Amino acid sequence: MESSSEVIIMQITVIEGSPHLKGASSTIANRFVEGAREAGHTVDVVEVVRLTVGMCRACNACGASGPCIQKDDMTDVRSKIMSSDMVVLVTPNYFCGFSAQLKAVIDRFYSFSGNLKTRNTKAVLIAASADKEDWTMDAIRIQYDGLCRYLNMQDCGRVLAVGCGSAEAAQASRFMDEAYQLGKSL
Repeated sequence: MESSSEVIIMQITVIEGSPHLKGASSTIANRFVEGAREAGHTVDVVEVVRLTVGMCRACNACGASGPCIQKDDMTDVRSKIMSSDMVVLVTPNYFCGFSAQLKAVIDRFYSFSGNLKTRNTKAVLIAASADKEDWTMDAIRIQYDGLCRYLNMQDCGRVLAVGCGSAEAAQASRFMDEAYQLGKSL
């Protein structure tokens, strides 16, 4: 009996939440993207710092299935996420949590969370911290796990890069290869 090992090509949206376009977290994410593209996946990178994304107003006009009443760049982000098989959240570790830029985007997920929950989207987390202590990533881990659970997303891996406070530190770290291998393994 023949067995076929069919490779499933995914549409991946990488949401980079750093205010630094060439910082540590985006440097590590770039290696993930390289690996994922080499594996044949289509990858779209969204650099939140280039966008205008208002904070969620908690008005509930969307009813958790949209559209959001705000007319900003989140409309395009929503479209990309809803057409993706995987969402990759990328953030620097700011005071033991996601950056405000990424958090603003995540908060706006509310406007389409009802739709997102039914998609069984895959997820990856990439975070970079200047601190070398692993515990500084605890709050990021917990929030990511809760987000995956709430939105019915399947965690497919994470790179929690401690001791990477700059692009140079990230480039010299083992996390570059870890990110590449994660992307390549999808």
